[in-house]
This record gives sequence, C-alpha cells and structure tokens, in this order.
Amino acid sequence: MKGVSTIKLISACLCGINCKYDGKSNYHPLFVELFKKGEVIPVCPEQLGGLTTPRTPSEIKNGTGIDVLYNNKTKVITKDTKDVTAKFIKGAYETLNIAKLLDIDTAIFKSRSPSCGMGNVYDGSFSGKLIKGDGVTTALLKENKINVINNEEYNNKEWSK
Repeated sequence: MKGVSTIKLISACLCGINCKYDGKSNYHPLFVELFKKGEVIPVCPEQLGGLTTPRTPSEIKNGTGIDVLYNNKTKVITKDTKDVTAKFIKGAYETLNIAKLLDIDTAIFKSRSPSCGMGNVYDGSFSGKLIKGDGVTTALLKENKINVINNEEYNNKEWSK
C-alpha cells in the first residue's frame, strides 16, 4: 500500500479515550496534542471487534498475533478462559479497513497489547511475562505494508516529522 497521508492511526487509549480493558486510558500529553492537531485518528481494535469496555483482560495463548491470524491452535483468551479470538481478528480487519480507506501507511500503537503490541506481547500466562512478537492488529497491518510504531519508540525525531 502506498499511503500519501501524513495522518497516522493511533491506539485510542493513548489519546485519553477510556477504552482499555479496565475502562481507563493510557493518556499521554504528546499523543493528545497530535490528536488535537488532527495528525492522528484514534482506533481501538478491541472495541471495533465488538468487545466492551471495561472487559476481562486478554492475552495471546501459544503464540503471537501472526499465529492468531494463520494458526488455528493459537487463540486470544481472557483471564477467565473465554475465547475472544474472533473479536480480535474482526477488530484487526476493521482497523486495516480504516487505514486503507484513508490511505494511511503508519500507526502508533500501544506496546505489549494483544491487539496493538509491537515487538513484545504478553505470553498468555497472565503473569506479566513478555515474548517477542506482535499483537493481532499490528501483525495484520504489517502484513499489509503499514508501518507500526511502538508508542514507547515514538519520541524518535525521525517519526515525529
């Protein structure tokens, strides 16, 4: 995909939108400022997939986002063992659709999330242990040539231009 837009997608929780599993946000003034300037469009793949807020925490069991998309044995499971894989996949495709409709080629996503995580995600044990890999939405966006930037890495001046 050859995006020409300078607008980026962003995890809605980073803009102060209360869409996290616990009903809170990951408010960060830098990202709120980008939102106010119209430089980012907030999305919450988990809500786009039909999950409510608040909701039981979820993690990817037996793999990473790419495995969820292409391996029937890898699931997204809530802490109380409910399978929410289909909702995570639906949210990923809805997010991809938004990016394509708006010709967006970059997303700033929340680290470690089972949807938005980039580089590391929780291992599915709900113990706080991280493994290398991406969340479901990040994996799908990257498969479709959309650049994903981890919110913790965004301060790199090269990205903020």
